[in-house]
Amino acid sequence: MGEVSAGGKGERPAALAIGVPTARVAPRWWRSIAVRRFVFGYSLLTPAVLYVGLLVGVPFLFSLYLALSDASVGAPVARFVGIDNLLAAVESSTFRVALRNSLVFTLGAGIAKSILGTTLAFLLMQRFRGRKVVRALLVMPFTIPIAVSALGWKWMLDSQFSVINWALGRLHLIGAYGTDGWPVWLGQPALALASVMFVNVWRSFPFGAIVLMAGLTSVPPEVIDAAKVDGANFLQRLRQVIVPMIAPILLVGGLFDTVFTLSDISIVYLLTNGGPNGATEILPTLAYRVGIQAGALGRGAAISLFLFPLLLPAMVLLLRNLRRREW
Repeated sequence: MGEVSAGGKGERPAALAIGVPTARVAPRWWRSIAVRRFVFGYSLLTPAVLYVGLLVGVPFLFSLYLALSDASVGAPVARFVGIDNLLAAVESSTFRVALRNSLVFTLGAGIAKSILGTTLAFLLMQRFRGRKVVRALLVMPFTIPIAVSALGWKWMLDSQFSVINWALGRLHLIGAYGTDGWPVWLGQPALALASVMFVNVWRSFPFGAIVLMAGLTSVPPEVIDAAKVDGANFLQRLRQVIVPMIAPILLVGGLFDTVFTLSDISIVYLLTNGGPNGATEILPTLAYRVGIQAGALGRGAAISLFLFPLLLPAMVLLLRNLRRREW
């Protein structure tokens, strides 16, 4: 009477009754933790990949298509011409002058911004009265619209109404007003290129100072104090302690500054438009004049593509150095 029938409600499975463990059902592979982490990580990267692909990759591929064709403003259909546009650019004396000016402009402005930015960053790290006001004033060149600042400098560098020449004349460093000793800043080839570089440095070196200040504030004061106790002077602390610790910040800032300087078309176009006689012509302004103003889209795109091999070695070296430091 105490037995329970096989189909009764109180029956337990034979395996449980005997004590044999039941086999667990393996989870499906797409529900595993590794797959979930993989999907979650790449879902976070998707917006950045789309941004780079749409705003950088697509225009680059379209520029490459134009550079390999005879596309122009008046022609509805473009024909494939291979590397003819690239060869024509290399054979042009105007292109070689623009390439030389681009290298001089980038290297000269980069060195000046490095020196001034480093000096300014260390000065602003010191404690003095009105430091916040000085910081705000020094950041203004970087925040003022480029058209406003360029027009202001064009007036100050004017051949007849230059306030710079007036100040130099009052200091008896140049001739009096109306004499032949007044320099024509934007009309003489050497002075024009130096003036354009000066305006670029004036506008951009506060950015370098801000980047360097951000790196300096991340260095623990205890490390610097320990170096002082060991007898290291300022240059030794800078070279052996500070620079190795903020090297990633310096590399990224240097990469951005190089890209911005080499592709800076606004200052040159607004101040000199590449003149006088091509003395300040750089690759971006030459590509704009040939591709947009003259309507030769293919040749203009070919000229602009020469910026890529100039920037690629610098980017590769900087990023490889940054990756080694991360290891």
